[in-house]
Amino acid sequence: MSFISKSKVFAYLLALISVIGFVLFVIFRQTGQFNLEVILPYRKMLFSSFFNTIIVSMITLFSSLIVGFIFYLLSISKIKYFNAIVEIFTEIVYGTPLLVLVVVTAFLIGPAFGSYNRNFLGILSLILYMAPYMKNVFKSAIASIDEEQYLVIEVFGFTKYQKYRYIIFPQILRVLMPPLMNNLSLVIKGSALLNVLSYNELFYTTAVIQSRTYAFVEGYIVMWMLYLIITIPLSNLAKFIERKWATI
Repeated sequence: MSFISKSKVFAYLLALISVIGFVLFVIFRQTGQFNLEVILPYRKMLFSSFFNTIIVSMITLFSSLIVGFIFYLLSISKIKYFNAIVEIFTEIVYGTPLLVLVVVTAFLIGPAFGSYNRNFLGILSLILYMAPYMKNVFKSAIASIDEEQYLVIEVFGFTKYQKYRYIIFPQILRVLMPPLMNNLSLVIKGSALLNVLSYNELFYTTAVIQSRTYAFVEGYIVMWMLYLIITIPLSNLAKFIERKWATI
């Protein structure tokens, strides 16, 4: 192991010890009584909402990926109307808090189209919110392919399949994957706002447990730990993918 690697490991170990020390300091300085055992009878509810959060997040991620790509195609279309629609929608989403979009979609837009399925409308609001961000991810990924790449394609007479298989897709994926994983973390945290629709995700289930046990602080601690169980591995996976694709 090189000196640089040893120093990096030591730095992370020291940082981890510092964080653990801070947590222990906060715990032992508390004057109130905390009892996490009151949450245990509701562990099935928590695990159910835990997996619901993951499922909703995955559905939102891949659906917004598709919608975002459609938005990207519309944004580069020669039809100016499509460009304008995407631009206006993007500005509206950027200026709208996610909670407001969830409420407006579920209680105004959905009923206007005869839909009262709150769960579906809540997920739809997450998809619509993430779509412009995904559009920008595609825009950056495709812009990373310079003109010389296309010249090489023409010089060597690649077929359309070869062009996308060996030149375009690998380079797009290299740029696309890290922000895609980061967006998944954003979606997971954003899914907590579906609690206003009484959707059985982590935040809503925690609120139900808190109302039954009055263990408000304990509930938030458990919810915090469960979110970290999801987001920390995803964050490290995003970093690994970024390093992996950077070497290709």
